[in-house]
Amino acid sequence: MLVKSQIKYIQSLGQKKFRDSEGLFVAEGPKIVHELLSAHNVKPRHIYATGPWQEQNPGFAASYPASVLTVVTPGELNRISFLTTPNQVLALFERPVFNPGGLEDTISLVLDGIQDPGNLGTIIRIADWFGLAHIICSHETADAFNIKTIQSSMGSISRVEVRYEELGAFLDSHKHLPAYAATLSGTSIYEVDRISCGLILIGNESRGISEELLRRVSHHITIPGAGHAESLNAAVASGIILSHLVQG
Repeated sequence: MLVKSQIKYIQSLGQKKFRDSEGLFVAEGPKIVHELLSAHNVKPRHIYATGPWQEQNPGFAASYPASVLTVVTPGELNRISFLTTPNQVLALFERPVFNPGGLEDTISLVLDGIQDPGNLGTIIRIADWFGLAHIICSHETADAFNIKTIQSSMGSISRVEVRYEELGAFLDSHKHLPAYAATLSGTSIYEVDRISCGLILIGNESRGISEELLRRVSHHITIPGAGHAESLNAAVASGIILSHLVQG
């Protein structure tokens, strides 16, 4: 049975300042929780699950003591869930731990002001699909551990390291890496050779990449279109660009 203090604590994790101070994030639903419980670099702090989830996951259920696993009723799950329709399990995880490593000989995404958490989560999953290990975000970009970001990224948050930097200084310190900025008037991605390392900049959903950053990037690329849409969703653009630039 959940007590009020537990409910209040879980609800507080809906706010970034509490997630940051606790070093935790929330994930909901059997699929994403299963992925994260299977990850080697993510540790569960607490799992709140209904009886059916416990019965369907005897291996996971048996692995954790009562201090970690709490069986709740559907009504209790509804009280702590951040979803419109709660689904069997909600878990609090410690943030993933990544081995230190540079960006040499890799391809990384650089995100300038991606403000929609769901969009960011989708970009994280796309990066994971194409084998990217790093995403560097401006401080204006949505929180990687926002609940909507986590739900959109699924288990990819455990495989793609997301970090936040002042992007102008970051680009200045990585001038040795080729950088490609996605714009509306660059070279067609169909005319650009596939790359094995470098930085790919994706801009804000409505404003694009800031002029300050564009001045630091020598390669401007674009996705040519035949219709009249003003622009592409940032996650969609990321997927198209990576599908053409990343070596298979």
